Amino acid sequence: MRPRGGSRHRRPDAVKKTILAPAETQSLVPTLRATRNPNAWVYRYEHPNGWRLSIATHAEPGSDKLSLGGFRIAPEERTSVPGFDSDVEAIELAMGMEEKVYWSRIIGVGGPLARRDMNRIVGGKCVLHPAPDARVGQRRDQEMLDFAATCLTDCDMTAGIRITTGQDLGHGVLSDGKTQSLAYLHRRFRGSVVADTSKPTGEGNYFVLRGMLRAFGIDISNATVGLIGGGNIGLHIAERLRNHGTTMIAVEARADRRAMLHELGAATRIPDQKEAFLAEPIDALVVNASGGSLDADSVQQIARNPRLRVICGSENLVMPNPADAGVLRAAGKAYCPTELGGMMGYLTAVEQYLAELEHVPFDVQTLFDAAAQLEEPAFAATRHMIENQFAIDFETAVEAVCT
Repeated sequence: MRPRGGSRHRRPDAVKKTILAPAETQSLVPTLRATRNPNAWVYRYEHPNGWRLSIATHAEPGSDKLSLGGFRIAPEERTSVPGFDSDVEAIELAMGMEEKVYWSRIIGVGGPLARRDMNRIVGGKCVLHPAPDARVGQRRDQEMLDFAATCLTDCDMTAGIRITTGQDLGHGVLSDGKTQSLAYLHRRFRGSVVADTSKPTGEGNYFVLRGMLRAFGIDISNATVGLIGGGNIGLHIAERLRNHGTTMIAVEARADRRAMLHELGAATRIPDQKEAFLAEPIDALVVNASGGSLDADSVQQIARNPRLRVICGSENLVMPNPADAGVLRAAGKAYCPTELGGMMGYLTAVEQYLAELEHVPFDVQTLFDAAAQLEEPAFAATRHMIENQFAIDFETAVEAVCT
């Protein structure tokens, strides 16, 4: 049943493989110790060309559990950060994925196959640190993805787990000018799925936002919503909001995406204008950039904005200091952790994986239907926070209203 490769997928002797056990991963990322599941493993593969693949997972070796998390080709804005370490990035992202799995269990949301197998699912993440000439669109991109597929197959077979990866940062059209990187990887490793996870994730964002605004008595049609990030998820949310006539203001680095956001009716800002943007009269902020949008300074600016009440989204590694969530709560803001808001992406990936494994049709509509189920828990949890004068956080409120 497990996806296996032939002899061409055997790990070359030149590739160095290192396995980090929980004691080592906890030492590398000390915050892991305080999580619900502090046991994580990393399978690191290093190629002589300088490519490094870190596979982090909460699946115990030999457990046959489904390790869910996207395949990230770390973008330059991440790898250029001083001290970037693909092991650390993968562990931190796997921690976030494990949170998504937890919240989907609590809320009871997902496609039919994921709901059936929820007890087998754990969080994981694959982070590939490329060399400059091997990023998607560069001359060695296919060679690097061959390396990644070989490593994924080796890990899947030798660790006794089922790696299931979906869409993430860094993907696009390969140097041949026609092949999508995810499709290329999928043909070489079946655990890499190609479903567009951004649309169900965007749907989840939209319904969480709608429910949270409603808890404050704000109709989404009359709201002003700030968006950080105009990628596939951000654009999907903007399209949904346009249909309501919602006023939108968006921060996005890329000019082409700003143009698309403008076409959807959003006023646009560049990242250098973020500070002024956070002071604008917005009711809600939806974050879907590449990481770090809720840094300490931004959190303080949000706390000072008298109109802003709702913060949500699905951005990974969004808040460098998790304690800053308390700053938002003390200011009377309802912050839905992005691990909860972003669960629909992983649920889409696992649904496609299980459908293909069992030779049954994959129906993405079941994920759109599931995403709609997030509105009521988001509404109820936010109301519970308000009624308790923000003495409890969003996670505690969700557990209170859903269990």
